[in-house]
Amino acid sequence: MTIVYVLAVLAVLVPLLVVPVLASRWMSAVATGRTAERFRVALAGLTAAFGRVGAAVVVLLAGCAAVVAVCWPVGEAISRLEPHVDHPVFDYVHAHRVGFWEDVNLFISPIGDRYPLKWVTVVAAIGFAIAWRRRRWWIPLVAMPLQFVVEQYTQTILAKVVDRGHPPTDLGTYPSGGCGRVLMTFGTILVLAALTWRLPRRVLIGLVTALAVLVSVEGYTRIYAEKHWLTDVFGGWFFGTLLTGVMVLAVLVADGRVRRPAAPAPTGTVDDDRMLTGT
Repeated sequence: MTIVYVLAVLAVLVPLLVVPVLASRWMSAVATGRTAERFRVALAGLTAAFGRVGAAVVVLLAGCAAVVAVCWPVGEAISRLEPHVDHPVFDYVHAHRVGFWEDVNLFISPIGDRYPLKWVTVVAAIGFAIAWRRRRWWIPLVAMPLQFVVEQYTQTILAKVVDRGHPPTDLGTYPSGGCGRVLMTFGTILVLAALTWRLPRRVLIGLVTALAVLVSVEGYTRIYAEKHWLTDVFGGWFFGTLLTGVMVLAVLVADGRVRRPAAPAPTGTVDDDRMLTGT
């Protein structure tokens, strides 16, 4: 039983200690990396061709397709771990359930259910639309409901194509929708908050860390409440992270917040051109 409590502590401590370091490095990489610059060039081309809204739609659709393409083989691969990893973990948890700890987990786990997150989505959409009333108020009004729908249908597609089954106690399957929904909903809220107010870097990293802790705890409760296999939760974290990144990028493109690519360096001097042309 001690292992169950130790894992609960780790579910909080690991993201609390690791995410701030990763977030700091990630932010620097996004600002200065070559890959980020290539993305800026591509997004600038899309925006020039289709406008901000059209480019955001292309990013969202292409991103969702990419998430499915990546997470599909991942789901097939981890499905093979079910008899070797998922069953032993499930059996251990089932044999060591304790009444009060079960009640705690059953209380926390519904945070990732669709019903409560529907209300979070509605309140956030209206709240940010009011806060954005002097700018593109329609972006949060569209983005919040859209993230809910995108997560639901993308997760459903993956569940159908992988079709790995579910634990004997619940219908949860790959990838964990609870983890994905928490990431998508609060991740979209976080980016809208960052676009609404000038949040200091430390505050922004703190909010990202808090979200990571929440998602980690949600995954733990899904396992303890016997709603998902262990690998479903890992898949949900991976799936939710990718899909949230796609949604965040689409919002940034729609609001025109993507940094413009650097101007290309000149390929030669005037004298060089004259020598080449013979003038």
